[in-house]
Amino acid sequence: MADRTRQLKELASRLPFARERRPRTPPQATALEIDGTTLRAAMAGTGGKIARVAAIPLEFPADADRSDATVVGKAVGRALEALKWKPGAVVMGVARARVVLRDFVLPSGVGAGELASLVHFQASKELPFRTEEAVVDFQICRELPAPVPAPTPSGDDAAPGPVPEALPSRLDVLVAAVKADEVAFHTRLAEAAGFRLAALGLLPAGNARSVAALHPDDGTSACALVTLRPDDVGIEVVAGGALLFSRGTTLKPPAESAPPTAAAVIEVVRSIHGYAGDATHPPLGLVLVAGATGNEPELAEALASRLGLPCQVADPATALQLPADASGAALGALGAIGLAIAAVDPSGLPIDFLAPKRPPVPRNLRRIRIVVGIAATVGVALAVLALRTTLVQRRAAVLAATLAELADAEKKAPTYRKLIQQTAVVDGWIKGGRDWLEHVAYLASVVPPSEEIYVKSVSIGGNGGIRLDVQARSGETLARLEKQLRAAGYDVKPLAITPGADRFGYEFRSTVELAVPEKLRVDLHQVKPPPRPIDDVSADPAAYRRARG
Repeated sequence: MADRTRQLKELASRLPFARERRPRTPPQATALEIDGTTLRAAMAGTGGKIARVAAIPLEFPADADRSDATVVGKAVGRALEALKWKPGAVVMGVARARVVLRDFVLPSGVGAGELASLVHFQASKELPFRTEEAVVDFQICRELPAPVPAPTPSGDDAAPGPVPEALPSRLDVLVAAVKADEVAFHTRLAEAAGFRLAALGLLPAGNARSVAALHPDDGTSACALVTLRPDDVGIEVVAGGALLFSRGTTLKPPAESAPPTAAAVIEVVRSIHGYAGDATHPPLGLVLVAGATGNEPELAEALASRLGLPCQVADPATALQLPADASGAALGALGAIGLAIAAVDPSGLPIDFLAPKRPPVPRNLRRIRIVVGIAATVGVALAVLALRTTLVQRRAAVLAATLAELADAEKKAPTYRKLIQQTAVVDGWIKGGRDWLEHVAYLASVVPPSEEIYVKSVSIGGNGGIRLDVQARSGETLARLEKQLRAAGYDVKPLAITPGADRFGYEFRSTVELAVPEKLRVDLHQVKPPPRPIDDVSADPAAYRRARG
């Protein structure tokens, strides 16, 4: 049994269907089964250990509509509160009467996406409702051996021909389909009950998981589980942990003289004969009877007589080592127990209508090319925009630095203009061959001392003349100045002496205009300027400003 289950898991793992898997296996799961007006619940922990099993009646108002998911959900919520259960991840199962089951044989050499596509294509032709309204999931039950090719005739009369090729092996696939409204019903029920619906499985698949736990087998023989209820009976055949056959039927009320299990025996025998009609199915080796009606021992005895097979009443409490208070509730809760065990298994539920296995979406290469082209264009545009932004920022930085230099230069413009003018004057001196600074120094040595006269300003004319504005204490000083300038070699125009006292006691002023002869040569080594007086402040700018003020 363990080897068979491991082989099926390895086979399924090689087929990664397009399915939304749960992010992780929950450490604890609660499975709920609504059996008429009874809620059957099972809680499993890590390793598939069943911790709690319970059965509690659902309380509905007198005028309640039991087809309303909200009404049923509130009743389930009240039942869980009465049990004092606080379920985390909750798993529910769809009853056999509300699901369409089909058994497909498909090639095993196809890819995962192609296998899912084959399942959905084949199911669309056999469903009693439109595929747009259906939720389809499937389970790989087993790998069938390849068919044996027909033997070729031998002898002299046999015509030569090609050797038949070996046929590939096949997969036995169980396909389950429900209407999308059924999934929506359970989703609304969970919302009204106040819990999170983690998965929506199949109750017959839960029964199969319970059978695998109660009666492990190696897949060479099958085990039938007969679930007896007051109004119906269900038959599931399990081999190697996989559900190979499932059928449910409503029981007619028995006649007064007939035993209460007569109708159930007829339906079970009919179902067993239907299962045996498929030659690929392994033979039955055991029949288990489960239920909480009290007629299970009688049904097991009747089936053993009709089928000639070992028949016994299932004892989940002993096989699963359930708590003592859960033995009675477990008799009719094999579906919930199996769903709870599967929910905490790393492989999850084999069939889950909340996250069904789907064919991969076909790729639209033209759309992909368009999207890639648009993405590339956007990428290039963003790169160009980023480059442009970088260059603009660099140029803006250069512009800001240049504007700062320009503003600083505008502040210094008067100094620059004055320097330019002075440079032009010096250039004019150089071009004219005159060293006027030398003449100014020479005149400072020729004029009388500052106690008698002082020069207010010196200017050089464009015609090469020198003009001195002087202030003297007496007219005789001005006359002596004229004589000394002529003696120094300058041509002096006659002086015009004007009385004009200043605040320093210099009573006369005059303008002296000199012409520099070409033959005049200045030798500063031959002259000596008069000594400056002790109280001379002509070199003090502050004193000069006070004098001007």
